Amino acid sequence: MIAAQDRKLALWNIGVAYIAFLIGTLCGLLQVFIRNDALQLPSWLDYYQILTAHGVLLALIFTTYFIFGFFVTGMSKSLGSFGPKVLLYSWIGFWVTTIGTVMATVMIISGEASVLYTFYAPLKASGWYYVGLALVIVGTWISSFALVGHYVVWRKAHKGELSPLFAFMTITTIIMWIIACLGVVATVLFQYIPWAFGWVETINVELSRSLFWYFGHPLVYFWLLPAYMAWYVIVPKLLGVKVFSDSLARLAFVLFILFSIPVGFHHQLTEPGISNFWKFLQVVLTFMVIIPSLLTAFSMFGTFERAGRKNGGQGLFGWFTKLPWKDVRFTSIFVAMAFFIPGGAGGIINASFQLNEVVHNTMWIVGHFHITVGTPVAMTFMGLTFWLVPYLTGRKFSKVMQKLGFIQIITWTIGMLLMSTSQHILGLLGAPRRTAYTGYNNHPSALEWFDGILTNHVTMAVGGSILFLSAMLLIYIVVMTMFLSPKAELEADFVEFPLADSDKEHTPKFLENWWIWIGIAFALIIIAYAIPLYGMIHHAPPGSEGFKTW
Repeated sequence: MIAAQDRKLALWNIGVAYIAFLIGTLCGLLQVFIRNDALQLPSWLDYYQILTAHGVLLALIFTTYFIFGFFVTGMSKSLGSFGPKVLLYSWIGFWVTTIGTVMATVMIISGEASVLYTFYAPLKASGWYYVGLALVIVGTWISSFALVGHYVVWRKAHKGELSPLFAFMTITTIIMWIIACLGVVATVLFQYIPWAFGWVETINVELSRSLFWYFGHPLVYFWLLPAYMAWYVIVPKLLGVKVFSDSLARLAFVLFILFSIPVGFHHQLTEPGISNFWKFLQVVLTFMVIIPSLLTAFSMFGTFERAGRKNGGQGLFGWFTKLPWKDVRFTSIFVAMAFFIPGGAGGIINASFQLNEVVHNTMWIVGHFHITVGTPVAMTFMGLTFWLVPYLTGRKFSKVMQKLGFIQIITWTIGMLLMSTSQHILGLLGAPRRTAYTGYNNHPSALEWFDGILTNHVTMAVGGSILFLSAMLLIYIVVMTMFLSPKAELEADFVEFPLADSDKEHTPKFLENWWIWIGIAFALIIIAYAIPLYGMIHHAPPGSEGFKTW
């Protein structure tokens, strides 16, 4: 069991994460009924308010708080208890992030920031919304530097040693996060805030979007890498084997530092202000990210086969039946991994110039987002919750909770299959994203989109309703294991933090030479971004005034 003060910090992060999750999923439920034209909102609330709240609270706030709760737990477990300075700055980071979250949420609910999750200019929110977003990022930086400080102290006390794999992966994710945030911090501080408060009249739209997507794509890997950490470090422990390859795991994470950031232009393939050469270069770099994902898939299935054969699996696929399917912590994470296969394939389509032309501004993208972040990431976090919260509270994870956990995972899977499949197909037919219900004035061609069994908006609403019920069941499990379940008295009832052993003997030490990888990352960023961003600034158009369309 980690120190009480570390457990308290982790639990506060997880608690705020699930408050955001509760509000965000409620907004998602409202959305699918509005798109089905089956719900009329009150006059003080509109579709774009709840769409913005859904995106911000789930994609940014829920994930960020849960990730830091996970990091705090794992870093305390693998490197030892936090010192007073690390603890102080972690709490400061937590409260700064929370103040920013409350400010941004209040602005969204009050109707002053219906600019969607991407807050594209020239849509203009209240200046206080952008201040809130800036505080969220600054708070995460403070928390990140606290964790880095804890890691530095450990390295000084263990000179010449490779750090534990969990700590290495945490620092890798933090390095990527801090470098990626430079773009969104630059655009929010120097473009959005002066523009929103009226200190300047116009904003350079192309520059603001480019700086956002410099941040926006590695943000996806900020969500995904903690899930990968669970796959690499925790799943082997649940299976009773060692990490498949320590050096492979570290190499995969290092490659994410290099190739997750200089790729933002593949989100801007339809924008005219960026030349084709720079789009092509960043698309090539985007496909490089496939390599660490394939390394991860190889490592995971190697781990599964090793565990299955250890348990007596025979024949080509006999090992598959010997995996611990009755353990909801394992099954939930395995299902999450399985979803990432079609999710990753969809990402390859989105990043391909010609195919992106077909799907770019359609419901396909919404379906892709839900089948990548909404399932592999979110479901891995759910699986982590089933042992993380009982471990931190010292409460039992009873057989009843395990059964409820299976029901929750099954319903989330069914709901997501229904909703995301219909979104993918509707997108291929041409249904637009970022809009409430639209039939294009009942145009016959548009109405045909919604005639199929899977493309019917009713199917999407049914899937969304099942997802909401699953989310409420998860909230019930969290509340029970956090506050109400009986304390674990017997040793057999204690839930352990399962960190697998890894063989570091043959791992090259240069993999933990951060200056090499940070240097290469910045070199790639300069190659990919310096000239096009210089052009956007040097040949800047007059800019755009703000628009408020709600």
